[in-house]
Amino acid sequence: MGASLAYHLALEGMTDVIVVEKHELTSGSTWHAAGQCPSITGSYNLAKIHAYSNTLYPRLEALTGQYVSWHSSGGLRLANNAAELAWLQRVYGYSKSIGFSMQIVGIDEIKRLNPYLSTDGVIAAAWTRDDGHGDPAGICNALAKGARDLGVTVVRHNRVTGISRRADGDWQVETEKGPIIAEIVVNAAGCYARQVAAMVGADAPITNMQHHYVVTHPIKEFLERGGEIPVMRDSYASGYFRQEQKSGLIGVYEHSDLREAWAPQGYPEWESSNELFPDDLERIGPWLERAIERMPIFGDAGIRRVINGAIPHTPDGAPLLGPVPGLRNFWDCCGTSFGIAQGGGCGKYLAQWMVHGDAEINMTEFDPRRFGAFADAAYVRDKVFLDYRTTFTTRLPGEEDMDGRPRKLSPLYARLAGHHCVYTETFGWERPKWFSLDGREEECSYARNNVFEVVRDEALAVHERVGILDLSGFSKYEITGTGAEVFLNRLCANRMPRKPGGIGLVHPLSPGGRIAGEMTISRLADDRFYALSAAAAELRDLDLLTQGVRAGEQVRIENVTMDYGVLVLSGPRSRELLATLSDADLSNQGFRWLSAREITVAGSRVRALRVSYVGELGWELHAPMEAMTKIYDSLWEAGRRFGIADYGLYAVNSMRMEKAYKAWGSELTNELNMLEADMARFIDFGKDDFVGKAATLAAPARPLKIVYLEVEAGDTDARGAEPVLHGDVCIGLTTSGGYGHRVRKSLAFACVDPAYAGAGTRFEVMIQGERRPASVLAQAAFDPDNARMRV
Repeated sequence: MGASLAYHLALEGMTDVIVVEKHELTSGSTWHAAGQCPSITGSYNLAKIHAYSNTLYPRLEALTGQYVSWHSSGGLRLANNAAELAWLQRVYGYSKSIGFSMQIVGIDEIKRLNPYLSTDGVIAAAWTRDDGHGDPAGICNALAKGARDLGVTVVRHNRVTGISRRADGDWQVETEKGPIIAEIVVNAAGCYARQVAAMVGADAPITNMQHHYVVTHPIKEFLERGGEIPVMRDSYASGYFRQEQKSGLIGVYEHSDLREAWAPQGYPEWESSNELFPDDLERIGPWLERAIERMPIFGDAGIRRVINGAIPHTPDGAPLLGPVPGLRNFWDCCGTSFGIAQGGGCGKYLAQWMVHGDAEINMTEFDPRRFGAFADAAYVRDKVFLDYRTTFTTRLPGEEDMDGRPRKLSPLYARLAGHHCVYTETFGWERPKWFSLDGREEECSYARNNVFEVVRDEALAVHERVGILDLSGFSKYEITGTGAEVFLNRLCANRMPRKPGGIGLVHPLSPGGRIAGEMTISRLADDRFYALSAAAAELRDLDLLTQGVRAGEQVRIENVTMDYGVLVLSGPRSRELLATLSDADLSNQGFRWLSAREITVAGSRVRALRVSYVGELGWELHAPMEAMTKIYDSLWEAGRRFGIADYGLYAVNSMRMEKAYKAWGSELTNELNMLEADMARFIDFGKDDFVGKAATLAAPARPLKIVYLEVEAGDTDARGAEPVLHGDVCIGLTTSGGYGHRVRKSLAFACVDPAYAGAGTRFEVMIQGERRPASVLAQAAFDPDNARMRV
């Protein structure tokens, strides 16, 4: 990871770089890694990272002159049931837009590619020709040599002993060979990442896990043939197996009796370098037996070598790539459990972000700020154990486990659980997903499932009566001071509300004009603003705000996320209901749409915002956390005669799709500027200079435009990352989607070439391997004039 970042920083022109290594570059986890590089992964953006690695490594020896030993073996990922095949069909869609080679093949082709495989229970496989494996030490040393050749300095046998901030804002890195002064520091310390983070008072949420693989003695069948079988991946064996020269190699991810490396302290001593743990074949034996069932020729060869080494994992299995929360110019490049496969791409895209302010791919899911204080050592360990044992388990949409949960609870958690709430986790918060009024459990699937009608009923309750939703996880900030308005107008593309009580939807941009966030800002007074953003963006947006304040500026930023809860009251009868508990003037004249006021509800003072993300009349009620239960109970009791119903985030997504509301992290990402995201109405080019203004105006045309679609979807709706096809040409991909129950249409957003962005343009979306007709819509499918919210 560190060598790759250094190499790619140099390729981007940043050569004043020092890599500090306490022993050898290949120490730690690199030297003992198995070195496989698959194309297939469950995340679209992670698949882009893998794809880049798989195009770089075959060329790396020629680029650097350093031995790499790349084997272009290809890979086969077996599907043993319908759910696994459905997952492969989804990933097949990724391949169309990313460009890696992938075919879903049947038993005959599987046997042709690997004649030694037992296909009992196998129904299909994904054949990925670009997969391969290389010598991990060779790849690492080649990346380092490439970096050195471009001007990077690599210092070995020099441990970092401390890191501190200097008065001028730079970092002082203490090493055994003396201090280094640096503008930017990157933590690429692998299994030591948590200790290095602690040097600056931060954390790197990883747990180091023991992982086994074994190498057999030479196998007769391999000795007698040329070529090499594909790298095999199989959920039945919960692992991978392949040819290693003329021997066999088997790696497994056991499901029970998992072991944390260096437990109970969880990290290595500084003196450790090329450390392995005692092998435990009894622990992994059942999975080795399954691998041998798949490859019977391995059974008679005998084990020549056992590797049991440490691999770092994060709670969600994705690497840590990006700024560390609360620290300027301190970055992470660590936390990957597939460091060889991901190292090339992680280095490339993180280098882009560091040098240019933005990367070519959506970095949201890798940003270290997706974890907060809730991700303590116990949480991380629980989640990592889950991630480890499910490495080869297909996860269907909607599937969630309770490992590590719950962590952050609204005061209404127990009350809503009593209403049969099914929760989902976001940034540690437990948030309502849907309500199982009849006790059913979701049968997770890519197709519409048994909660489809439940979500319909929740959406229609909001549409016809009144619904209530706990969204206390919203990120919330108060920005105050005489300089607050000037500061926010400089930070965001849109103009702040001019008068107290006004509400605006605003977007901070990067200096390069890309979308850095989205906030709803209410002006509470001349010098006081209240900002709301996505729960998952809390630390990211806090950094945007606090690090955007200039020296001497009279601005104060306060994170009040834990001080206020949020109840969303939505539906045509919401005004009637709210009026029973408040003496405020709630009429359309007295409380206009897109305005904010402080009112009393059920005896408690709340900030009431007349906004709606679901396209119905409604209010957000921002109340002190300690008042939430009383207010909810009062609304629920008074709402019985109005037909009140709880609703969850499944229904919210359905309704926001009908309103053509774009979402941060899917449509609104660091990949796009505001014009490409079709958000021009939220830019005020007439105001004084704001961050990203010049770059937006000067941006060259690119084949990227967000469009809104109606899809003839059958029983499976778009979810995001499905390829958009015009004939045989991939012209883009979906960014999100869902079924609109009020309009009875399948809807999606997509990013396509602007040539296909005109209203009425027709093309196809490949959903689960099927091409489905789609057409571009000119306006929201539901209430495009916002009449229902304005009443």
